[in-house]
Amino acid sequence: MSYFREAKAHFVASHQHPVNIALHHWANILAIAAIILLFYDWRWTLFCLVLTQVFALGGHAFIEKNQPAAVKYPGITILASLSWSFENWFGLRQVWQHFKSKTA
Repeated sequence: MSYFREAKAHFVASHQHPVNIALHHWANILAIAAIILLFYDWRWTLFCLVLTQVFALGGHAFIEKNQPAAVKYPGITILASLSWSFENWFGLRQVWQHFKSKTA
């Protein structure tokens, strides 16, 4: 699991600008929508997947001006991205830290 933690830390470090962060959260929402839409119409799935890349790569090219984390950690970056978004959407990191501090 240290490889995942390393990839996630690199992912978080390459996403510091608030606009880029928002674009990546929207890209993750669209990726989830693409999976759901696959059961309805493959064209919408394809549209969502293309749009995820426009948001993510556009955020790096025009806002953050750095390389996407997937360059260094291909494949696992998708999981790191979704994990990062879920933590931020639902505040799971704060809940985890709260309970972690209670046991320490």
